[in-house]
Amino acid sequence: MSITHYARALAPIFAAALFAAPALAQTNAAPFYRAELAAPATAPRAIAGGVIWQCSGTTCTAAKGNSRPLVMCARLAREAGPITSFTAGGEALAAEQLARCNR
Repeated sequence: MSITHYARALAPIFAAALFAAPALAQTNAAPFYRAELAAPATAPRAIAGGVIWQCSGTTCTAAKGNSRPLVMCARLAREAGPITSFTAGGEALAAEQLARCNR
């Protein structure tokens, strides 16, 4: 068999690995958003703001989404209840922003 034959046989495997690598990297990355809820989450996962939030007790985390932090906070608050603190990329929302988030 020639090298071309092997290359053609392995091409689908390499293509699958290339497409899967970013998804695997994203799932293992540190969370971009972190929220502390006023009460424990009722479910281990929530979908809010177009991202999947992982919740344990009163802490919820998620990868970066496409919306502004205040919008992400408000969408999570609608799904999970009042939020006592919210950070995006390590920066916490100010008290007045947090109040707007919980409206």
